[in-house]
Amino acid sequence: MVFWRTWAVMCAYGTCGHPPRRSYRRSIDTADVAFAAWPGQCERTPLLDEQHYGDATYMTKAELFATYPDGADDRRQRKHLWVPPGGGESLADGVMDRARRFVDLAQAAVRGGQTVVAVTHHTTILALRCLLEDRPLTDVVDEARRAKTPNAGIYRYQLAGGRFEPIGSAAPPLNL
Repeated sequence: MVFWRTWAVMCAYGTCGHPPRRSYRRSIDTADVAFAAWPGQCERTPLLDEQHYGDATYMTKAELFATYPDGADDRRQRKHLWVPPGGGESLADGVMDRARRFVDLAQAAVRGGQTVVAVTHHTTILALRCLLEDRPLTDVVDEARRAKTPNAGIYRYQLAGGRFEPIGSAAPPLNL
């Protein structure tokens, strides 16, 4: 299994459909270019969608903290549990639930001899890493605070003994 940081696409080479979904065009375009050699074999899935930020969608952190000052400390200190205002979801619940369902599907696909490539975004990557690496979410979030998850970072895993194991990663230089 390989996943890149951008938005949601799952490629299980050999079995794919195109269910309707809402996503950001730039990510879809990126995936379309990356997987152009496999037309009709990539499946977009809402399981890899980014965290739903509710009324905070598209706000910068400064705008968020200015608009919702009562939640600023919670967002800063407990990002994984923070529920965005106006119908958002937390990383620990909504995002983690979708990531868990994706990992179950990925395990089945890999057991069936398929290669799985997931293209997704920051909080979903944190949830996936937590599950794939069998680490506490708080540890993965703390690590991401210390060393920002890179754009276009690649994380590789293999299924061994019924569990995914990390086998490598790569990130572009930070000075690009």
